[in-house]
Amino acid sequence: MDGWFDMIAPSPWSAHAGLSATRHGRRAKRPREPLYTPEQRLRRDATPWTLVQGILAPLQFLVFAVSLGLVVRYLLTGEGYRLATASILLKTVILYTIMITGSIWEKVVFGKYLFARAFFWEDVFSMLVLGLQTAYVSALILGWASPREQMMIAIAAYAVYVVNAAQFVLKLRAARLDAARPPAEAANPAGGTA
Repeated sequence: MDGWFDMIAPSPWSAHAGLSATRHGRRAKRPREPLYTPEQRLRRDATPWTLVQGILAPLQFLVFAVSLGLVVRYLLTGEGYRLATASILLKTVILYTIMITGSIWEKVVFGKYLFARAFFWEDVFSMLVLGLQTAYVSALILGWASPREQMMIAIAAYAVYVVNAAQFVLKLRAARLDAARPPAEAANPAGGTA
């Protein structure tokens, strides 16, 4: 919103008017807060749930990749319905497992089972994935849709999963960058002295 105000009401006094400071027409960058406080980093490193997440995440991605291939094969050829269905069910079981253990991890590290500030949007997209995967299983068990329509629900779940996986990869990268920052800079992200 601040950028929009700066664009429509450029003023050399914009900071005095409560608008964001700009320099040469560009919005000033705010330093990014570290993903973890020092205490949260210690809790993250001490809990066994971090290792569990580290194992389940790549396993889930591997199952996703194989399942996606099987689902696309079914949609293109009409063959392999049972194998594609089994792969989606396996992906769903792993998804529920990683969601439950991830909630426990989040409680240990951040004090909340879900929607901790640092992982709010990742949790939102995780809920969307979970909802779509559950819709697939419900459609399968209750016969709500044709096999092709069921597979389309799975494809929708997989599309949201790709976004969610990218979110977590970016958070992992941010955490590594935070860890690589000098201690004084990490404690004071603005770069000044405390």
